[in-house]
Amino acid sequence: MTDSQQAQLLEAINQTMPFGKYAGRKLLLLPEPYLVWFHNQGFPAGKLGEQLALIHEVKVNGLENMLKPLLKD
Repeated sequence: MTDSQQAQLLEAINQTMPFGKYAGRKLLLLPEPYLVWFHNQGFPAGKLGEQLALIHEVKVNGLENMLKPLLKD
């Protein structure tokens, strides 16, 4: 993984969900069924959609607990 990819992952897990039922929650802490719903319906356009897709992959591959120590307050 390149430094750029690491930075993108770190930014994505610490991004706050800006809207909806889980507004204000870090993307890494979103429930997996919510991310699966987005996956099925289509992720939003732009950077947020890319970050949600990345977090979806993290969750479906069981990597969430490994990344939790990287969450910032």
